[in-house]
Amino acid sequence: MTGSDTNAISVQECDVAIIGGGPAGLMAAQVLSQAGTNVHVYDAMASVGRKFLLAGRGGLNLTHAEGADAFAGRYGQRRQAISAALGSMDAAGVRRWAQDLGIETFVGSSGRVFPSDMKAAPLLRAWLQRLRHPEPGVAVQFHMRQRWIGWDDGGCLRFVSTQGERRVRAKALVLALGGGSWARLGSDGAWVTLLAERGVAVAPLLPSNCGFDVAGGWSPYFAERFAGQPLKSVAIRIPGAADAPPLFDRKGEFVATASGVEGSLVYAASALLREELARRGEATFYLDLLPALSAERVLAEVAHPRGSRSLSSHLKSRLHLDGIKAALLRECLSADTLAQPSALAAAIKALPIRVQAARPLDEAISSAGGVLFEVLTPDLMLEHLPGVFCAGEMLDWEAPTGGYLLTACLATGRVAAQGVLRYLQQKGIQG
Repeated sequence: MTGSDTNAISVQECDVAIIGGGPAGLMAAQVLSQAGTNVHVYDAMASVGRKFLLAGRGGLNLTHAEGADAFAGRYGQRRQAISAALGSMDAAGVRRWAQDLGIETFVGSSGRVFPSDMKAAPLLRAWLQRLRHPEPGVAVQFHMRQRWIGWDDGGCLRFVSTQGERRVRAKALVLALGGGSWARLGSDGAWVTLLAERGVAVAPLLPSNCGFDVAGGWSPYFAERFAGQPLKSVAIRIPGAADAPPLFDRKGEFVATASGVEGSLVYAASALLREELARRGEATFYLDLLPALSAERVLAEVAHPRGSRSLSSHLKSRLHLDGIKAALLRECLSADTLAQPSALAAAIKALPIRVQAARPLDEAISSAGGVLFEVLTPDLMLEHLPGVFCAGEMLDWEAPTGGYLLTACLATGRVAAQGVLRYLQQKGIQG
């Protein structure tokens, strides 16, 4: 764009611009506004917190009540980096924050923490009320339907909307643009190109907490009859190398889809399956259809004489195994295997399910990849772009569902905001 074009567009001045109105961006805004800093939040959508509201549709899982060490372990290879952020706002801190907004929480039977009414909307309303009317602090200014398209030659932020282009000159910037899943809610990953053009190292965005297509697909009969049905009280196991402990071994439930599998238990194993797919082009998990029974008990029941009864009736009578579980055995096993009690019993306890691809990124609950921590300071500022901070899911980390995603987004938003305050103070800039 030429100089005359630039001069034709008015430039808005602000202390801090935050791009992204999800949990990380809103938490950064809260910390900064309460510190008396002039904050402007820009978002491409018509309202903030869209993915937050969707996540709370079935009950907003805020965080998890397990011990700190186990909690930190949920972040895998990025444990150290996220642990540092949790020092600013951990699970207990999330509960205190909610309570300060007038939202009581409780711990469910699984250790997950929810608002007492299970809903996301009341919490978001209370949060936005606090941001717009902080006591003490400076009210946060919101600018909706503003899509960020990068910087101009003078370092001003460029935004486009139906009203045209606007420019913003900020003393500090917090990027909280989300990952690459659920593009219709604003997290479309378009920022990857903008940062790469500035030399920022970004790991590719990949689906996380996602479903998978099974190798070869289900048969038409199985897909039509059982897609959408849950497999309850099962366990998934992913073996380790040689005699090493399994990489994954957990009970739970998941759902058969028209092309494969999805659901909480599959999501929990998704990072391992995705990595195996990247290495070998395929991945296998072993499904225990009856985890409450020992292999010996299953073999004894399968081998029990069945007389004139069909195999289906026999399995239902002896093991209460019917419906989608029985259908899955027939889907995956040959007639010869079904006819051999020892082989059938072994399959009931360890049915191999081969997957050939993760479902598309936009279908995933969250994404892996993002801005590498190695190019960030401890305050989450980009080392070679002073004054530019990153927070939330656009950072290179991933976690299972269970409150870990939201907690890390809130924590990194808080760390980035605290870093902004230190940066402004060091530069002698008053909030």
